[in-house]
Amino acid sequence: MPSRETSYDGTTIALHWLMAGLVLVLWLIGTFLEDLLPKGPLRSGIWSAHFVLGFVFTGVTVALLAWRYTNGRQLPVEDPGPLHVLAKATHAALYLLLFAIAGLGIANAFVRGVTLIGPLSLPQLGDPEWRKPLTQWHGLAANVLMAVAGLHAAAALIHHYLWHDAVLRRILPGRAPSAPYERP
Repeated sequence: MPSRETSYDGTTIALHWLMAGLVLVLWLIGTFLEDLLPKGPLRSGIWSAHFVLGFVFTGVTVALLAWRYTNGRQLPVEDPGPLHVLAKATHAALYLLLFAIAGLGIANAFVRGVTLIGPLSLPQLGDPEWRKPLTQWHGLAANVLMAVAGLHAAAALIHHYLWHDAVLRRILPGRAPSAPYERP
């Protein structure tokens, strides 16, 4: 019997929006920091924060995926046709990109031997020649992620404002998990 729930559980919602915020902050730092700040302690500190947040991002990515496929609320499909297939493919692409970015970022952090917080540093492992290609692949994957996430967000807004269905409302924070949706 299908679930009558109309929104995701609080953990799924919290992890989803935490992930979205981390992706945006990390992308902004990675994209604009070099051009905005001169070399010095402030720029080094922000890069350290980028690496620390990158490890947090990796943990949140794993937690979100694990939660969604173990304890997270599964909702009925809103549109079982081709749009559902497209939505599943988009989510698969998002997860693939999230893990690619995390893996490339972690590899880059170790190849660089970065300082994380205060005296806490990662050892420099691997060939320093890998820094540039790892940085380029990491940045490319992040840019592709932003494009796919932008399409994901645009689709949610289309559902909400054009089709007036409950797709976006299902992931918004602050909703009662079992509140019925009434079409306007």
